[in-house]
Amino acid sequence: MNNLEQLQIAAREIFDEALSGVAPDDAVRRAVQLSGSHFSVCDIAVDAQAIYAVAIGKAALSMSEALEQSLGQFLNGGVLTGPSPNLAQAEWLSKSRWAWYVGGHPLPNRESLSAAADAVGLLQRANRERALVLFLISGGGSAMMEWPAAANVTLANLQQAHKALVSCGASISEINSVRRAFSAVKGGKLAARAPHCDQITLIVSDVRSGEEYNVASGPTLPPGADAPDALEIIDRYDLRSQLPAEILNAVETARDFPSDSLSLRKHFVLLNNQDALRIAAAAAQARGYLVETADDISDQQIDDGCAQLMNRLRQLRSQNRGGAPVCLISGGEFACGVRGDGTGGRNLETALRLAMLSANTDDEFVALCAGTDGIDGNSRAAGAVIDSTTIERAKAIGLDANDFLQRSDAFSFFEGLGDAVITGPTGTNVRDLRILLTG
Repeated sequence: MNNLEQLQIAAREIFDEALSGVAPDDAVRRAVQLSGSHFSVCDIAVDAQAIYAVAIGKAALSMSEALEQSLGQFLNGGVLTGPSPNLAQAEWLSKSRWAWYVGGHPLPNRESLSAAADAVGLLQRANRERALVLFLISGGGSAMMEWPAAANVTLANLQQAHKALVSCGASISEINSVRRAFSAVKGGKLAARAPHCDQITLIVSDVRSGEEYNVASGPTLPPGADAPDALEIIDRYDLRSQLPAEILNAVETARDFPSDSLSLRKHFVLLNNQDALRIAAAAAQARGYLVETADDISDQQIDDGCAQLMNRLRQLRSQNRGGAPVCLISGGEFACGVRGDGTGGRNLETALRLAMLSANTDDEFVALCAGTDGIDGNSRAAGAVIDSTTIERAKAIGLDANDFLQRSDAFSFFEGLGDAVITGPTGTNVRDLRILLTG
């Protein structure tokens, strides 16, 4: 086995350890503890009473099952919208207290609307009973539960708007500012349906620390005071011609739901990107790497972020006097606009750009770039692994890296090389991991 093969194996092992360490079901079990007729959620002691739950996002299935296992008979019922369940999850759901929906992603579907309607009904019932409501929120929920703020907005309008937003190159904070404006369930509006209920929100976060109101566009949390203005974002990214007139009108006439309440309102972040980075760093150190975590290379525009990663790796190598192999770890989500009709996402494109930047070096170099949710953009891959021979190997079989880059078709490039990272949906979602290794 040569050094590049060893580096590739190490990169995949580090990624797999990080994934295992951010399992949402384990996090929920740690957070929710039942003792007799009393239970606690994180640091809050709660008397067992009527309890309802709403679970939204890519981690909804595993979080919901863990919550039901923790609460048992004290869980009166819940509404869940998430990805398609596997066979074991489908069997559990058939016997559970949850009404469940397969919400669309990255675009809402009819089940996204049905889930919202059912959740509103459940919250109205909970409000009459003055019950406790637990919200289980994770990334991907922006599309998996949706209801328009204006009656004339159709599902096709919503799908067109979501597609335009996720393709324009805006940051998640910017995208969500627009989503909240035309939605009746985002930006705290879902939770506002149950003003007389104590509410606790448990979050598996796919956003930057301190911006938890952006997870699933914040169904239980109002936006931060510094959140971008929706109309400003629409103009900045020239979206007026891409958004339906009904959506534009909904944004221009957006109003907030009353959210004042004397009832309990608490939220806790169970897992986030920092947890994944920390676990990945420990895994690399255990394998003998000199490790640096680049917290400042996180949410840049993708071309700038890739250039910064390569420069930081060179700096780390030049400062390494002990001769140990080097590992640079980065997280977050680069902003990545879509230029063509190809298949891929920001992780696959990051890997392709890093391969192109390292093509003329003699250094032994490997990078793995992947989403912790297991799905990158419109592809079936989590991301890709590249090395210092990737471009040379591609040329040998007639693949032009720049052509694939210009068509936003990075998945097809890596599929041709056999270097796509395929995990399938992981059941978690704590942003991306970028693992760069040198011998």
